[in-house]
Amino acid sequence: MFRLLLSRPLSEPEIDAWTTLSEREQASGFEPARRSEWLSWRGIVRHELGAPQLRFAYSDCGAPSIEGSALHLSVSHCEGTIAVALSEAPCAVDVEPLARDFGRAAARYLSAGERILSDDPLWPAVVWCAKETLYKFAGRRGVDWLRDLRIEQVDFPAGRLVGRIGSGKALTLRFVLFAGRVVVFLS
Repeated sequence: MFRLLLSRPLSEPEIDAWTTLSEREQASGFEPARRSEWLSWRGIVRHELGAPQLRFAYSDCGAPSIEGSALHLSVSHCEGTIAVALSEAPCAVDVEPLARDFGRAAARYLSAGERILSDDPLWPAVVWCAKETLYKFAGRRGVDWLRDLRIEQVDFPAGRLVGRIGSGKALTLRFVLFAGRVVVFLS
């Protein structure tokens, strides 16, 4: 079982219905958009699973999990979009706006070998999201985006990438482009 949930941030009444008072108090000091995104993903997971009392925890590297559940969880958000991956197996997801200037950071995440895989103008955004997804899937800090996370193949029409974490096995990632966003996920 794998579920990819893409949503707009929840409204205030939805947030109030699907988050705890403690979570709302914790988020009260956040900047408004960050507060909405942080609370929204929690509400989206609870609503999807029909479990309003569900509790969340974080791993040592900051990855969220569902307390007392065998389900794996990954979350990403950007302005106007929340992405949640739920699975019986480890999973990861990332979402970014295509309008973001990925070129400014390209030297820190896009290797020479990856640059020649595609000349599509959206390629830097797709690679960024793919590497963010691989980073989350790796589940550890200290991963070098150029040396340890690699994209080795791309099939743009099929929305498919092959990547690798360190010397590990090849991993198939999927990506979708929608509403000015790129979403990359791995399950």
